[in-house]
Amino acid sequence: MALERAEAGRPSQSVVLYGLRGVGKTVLLIDLAATARRRGWMVATVEAGTDKSLRQMLGEALHPALADLVKPSAGQRLRRAVRTFASFKTTYDLSANAVTFGLDLADASGGDADSGVLETDLAKLVEDMSGLAAQSNRGLVLGIDEAQDLASDQLVAICGVAHRVSQQGWPVLVALAGLPSLPRVLSEAKSYAERLFTYTRIEQLHPGAAKAAIVTPAAAVGVEWESAAVDRVVRDTHGYPYFLQQYGQATWTVAESAPIRLHDVEVGSQLAVARLDAGFFRARWDRATNAEKRYLKAMAVDGDRGSGSGEVAERLGKPKVSLLGPTRARLISKGIIYAPDHGVIAFTVPNMADFINRQPQ
Repeated sequence: MALERAEAGRPSQSVVLYGLRGVGKTVLLIDLAATARRRGWMVATVEAGTDKSLRQMLGEALHPALADLVKPSAGQRLRRAVRTFASFKTTYDLSANAVTFGLDLADASGGDADSGVLETDLAKLVEDMSGLAAQSNRGLVLGIDEAQDLASDQLVAICGVAHRVSQQGWPVLVALAGLPSLPRVLSEAKSYAERLFTYTRIEQLHPGAAKAAIVTPAAAVGVEWESAAVDRVVRDTHGYPYFLQQYGQATWTVAESAPIRLHDVEVGSQLAVARLDAGFFRARWDRATNAEKRYLKAMAVDGDRGSGSGEVAERLGKPKVSLLGPTRARLISKGIIYAPDHGVIAFTVPNMADFINRQPQ
């Protein structure tokens, strides 16, 4: 485990979890953070794509982690970390000079995390915070969800920190989660990004694990599923965790007795599809303009396997792919589609094509 390696003085590569929506990336990131906290690590987890800067989000997330360590008998490492944190915070909060946690920092070293250059300031903050954590053989976790939405300078800063971690051996684990485009945007930010991270693609569960996800929770309360019913859920959901959850919950709701049978699944699946259409899919569909919806409908002809940009342009009667460039860019920016390869686009949400094909023409 990466946490154990860091505690032993052998830091691992930072982590990138990427995949379609609904496959469990966020759950895995949350689980990593919870495990680190149980081991006494300092943890800061944030979600990109909000109206706050990465600097502010990380500062706010690290505040309680640092406050928990403050004590009257604070040593030099703690006072140094507090002073550096205060200087980092002044870059987005002018009242941050008052952040001392009740400590006398008059003769404390540290600070200098207020240059205004995010990469420089974040590296200084991480160095002093991880140094503090290392006193007790612990470390620091920086977790960022929806990392593909980070601005270019923020991606550069994160890669820069991950590079310093690998060079200096700091007990730090940077964990990023995002859409399938995340590895590409990281490599565009820093050409050596592929050496900084361990990349793990999170996909649908294999049939055995998918069946267990349905059967095991029910067995814990004394309810069985017929084999045919489980097979139908696994088939209809393609093993995607979020869909398994929705189909399982809906079937449980409509089933009148145990064991749960194929008929229950047939009824429950209709309820599940209705719920997914109204929430999971609709939330993304409604964000698209009419022109963007026409683009998505042209993609849906190909199902979930992806579409060639040229084919989409042809279906929409456009003589040049470039004429649809702005529409394509907006849909990528909204997180509805991504570009898995040059000249190819695909949906970020599994089964999105089926939902679109169910919409009125």
